[in-house]
Formats: sequence, structure tokens, C-alpha cells
Amino acid sequence: MIKIFYGTDRQKTQQAVEKVLGGNYEVIEADNISRADMETIFKGTSLFGETRNILLKGLNENKECWESFPNYLKTTHNMVIWLSALDKRSVVYKAASKVKEIEIKEFTQEEKVDRFLAFKIADEAFAGRGVEAVKMCERVQQTDDPYLMMGAIISQACKRLEVRNSKAIRAIKILAKADIDMKSADVDGWNIVKIALLEIGQLK
Repeated sequence: MIKIFYGTDRQKTQQAVEKVLGGNYEVIEADNISRADMETIFKGTSLFGETRNILLKGLNENKECWESFPNYLKTTHNMVIWLSALDKRSVVYKAASKVKEIEIKEFTQEEKVDRFLAFKIADEAFAGRGVEAVKMCERVQQTDDPYLMMGAIISQACKRLEVRNSKAIRAIKILAKADIDMKSADVDGWNIVKIALLEIGQLK
């Protein structure tokens, strides 16, 4: 069983994950796996031969593994794949959507961020102007949601990955780490966003 969850509402997504997998499941971060690991994740058994409950996060941010995903659309394990974004034009989406056993669900949150501005901020960082991107964030951080801003910036980075932008893969790694930090660290979300933008601005 495979369910694919994506969208801006992290809380609802987490609740859906727990509803499907219960309170005891494996968490696998896709940035830590290789193409060779996909076989073990989707087809490997536990030491006790039991069905595994697995949450696989950020698979679309690992290009090699994401492109191989259509080879693993059927599994005996209970799996939730939590994506930062989902391109419905992609070959992978089209393949997954044809399998009736796979549920694909988006969890959206009420917009509290100017997406056009978020894209401009991302563009500034990609152009090497990280300091300017941070200044733009500071002008809206009293009214906008840093988590939604991060989601919008990740979305823009994913679009650049589709057109083979040279910085996109490294930028997505920076954003993926920042995204994890925002979920787990007791730090102001805006500080994490701004640090990520500065790091992207320094990429060559």
C-alpha cells in the first residue's frame, strides 16, 4: 500500500501519516539514500518477516531515486511518501496516478504568504543576491508564515530542477535541510529561511 501526500499544511499531513501508519513507523529521509536502496525500502522485509510501516520523506528531491520510483509502485509494505511538492506534468506522477491502489492527496493550508513575492525572493537568491533576498523576507516576516514561504521557495527550486538549472540540486539540498530544521528545531522559522537564502546566494 502506497499513499503519496504533499502540500503546504504540515500539521494535517502529519495527522494523516499517523492515521495511516499508527504511532510506530520507520522514517527514511530520501536525501540519505541511493538508487540501490530503493529495492530494500520497497521490497525488503524486516528481521521478523513482518509488513513494515514506512514514512519516506522528500523522495522527489532525490532525482535519481525519484526517477526510479515507477519501478516500485506496488509493495507489500504500508508506505507514505511525503513530498515537498508534486509536479503533475512529470512522468513519475503520471505513472503513479494510473495505479488504482495508490492514493495521492494534497493538504493545503490557507494562504498567508504572497507567492509572487516568494518567487521573487527565490529568484534573488538564485541570482547570487542572498542579502537582498533576506531583506525582502524581513519586510514581510511580521505578516507572512515562514513555513509557507519555505514551501513556496522549495516549489520554485523544484521548477528550476526541471529545466536542469545548475544550482537547483545544491539549492534543494540546502532547502531540504532547512525544512527538516524548521520541523525539529526550537528556532524561529524565519531565521532558518534567511540562512538558507544566504547559502543559496553563495552558490557558484
